[in-house]
Amino acid sequence: MLQPRTATVLKSITKQYITRAVPVSSASIVGDSGLDVSSATIRNEMVFLEGDGYIIRPHHAAGSIPSDKGYRYYVGTLSHIELPVAERRLIDHLFHQVEENLEEWLGLAVTLLAQRVQNVAVITMPKPPACKLKHLELVSLQDCLALVVLVLRGAILRQQLINFDKPISQSELIAISVRLNEAYSGLSALQISAKGDELSATEQRIADCLLKIMQTEDNRRHEEPYLDGLHYLMNQPEFNTGGQRIAGLVGLIEQRKLMDIILSEAFDDYDVQVVIGKENREEAIQDCSVVISRYGLSDEAVGMIGIVGPTRMPYARTISTIGYMVSMMSRLVAELYGRELPGADRQTVEN
Repeated sequence: MLQPRTATVLKSITKQYITRAVPVSSASIVGDSGLDVSSATIRNEMVFLEGDGYIIRPHHAAGSIPSDKGYRYYVGTLSHIELPVAERRLIDHLFHQVEENLEEWLGLAVTLLAQRVQNVAVITMPKPPACKLKHLELVSLQDCLALVVLVLRGAILRQQLINFDKPISQSELIAISVRLNEAYSGLSALQISAKGDELSATEQRIADCLLKIMQTEDNRRHEEPYLDGLHYLMNQPEFNTGGQRIAGLVGLIEQRKLMDIILSEAFDDYDVQVVIGKENREEAIQDCSVVISRYGLSDEAVGMIGIVGPTRMPYARTISTIGYMVSMMSRLVAELYGRELPGADRQTVEN
């Protein structure tokens, strides 16, 4: 734990560097920090911070900039950050202007995030932790051919053709679908497999088809995420000269690997998490910070919201913006599912 004056100096360096992207001098800290001390005292504090790894000097005669450790300390001092009421009202208003469907909400959310934090924003479609059967229908197409129509929780629809060894009528298919719906509705593939119900040969063939579809769905990678804001990132001083830094990040986006990397940093809770610089496992984004959170309904449909930007990102603004977007998207997903969020998860804009 840093002493109060030392912490104030570090906070001043961090905030000024985030704002201006130029190394911060002792004279600038005197004017910004509100400390009633001399430049010499500030320099002594800076020497201590540099020795302890909180700040670095790009050049011997230059001012100082925060290190990853310095940013981590700064982020740790940010608590109970809320987006200003006016911005929350604007976000609410914009969401009320779009059609009431998930794709529209996701597109708007990622655009708003990118605009407000001036960095790359990504968001994934909410999906169940493990897909569960909602409804099964069987439609006869020919004597020995039928269509399996599978509706899974999360508004996921899958269809597959199935062949039988002997002719089967539509009435027989309806009877089978009624029995399987009664036995398996609301269950995951693992739960269905564990039941071990006694089934006829035809029923078992349909159940196997059903399980294969559900297991494939469980093993699917996240669908292509909604992404916006790469142009904002490329205008940041750290990246606007091109080079290896931006090339590595663009490569991940083109190869559709960025979301997989971001997800590998995430924990299982719904708190906003911040991964700074070399805390990232992937070398290609170790010049970046990632701010990420889950949203949705933990037992029904869960998605991810994330921001990727330089380590010199406006953390307070980014954390508060993601936090409000998480509450907004969770509320919309709950409405879509006809569910109510726990009171602690619902945020409303003050009148």
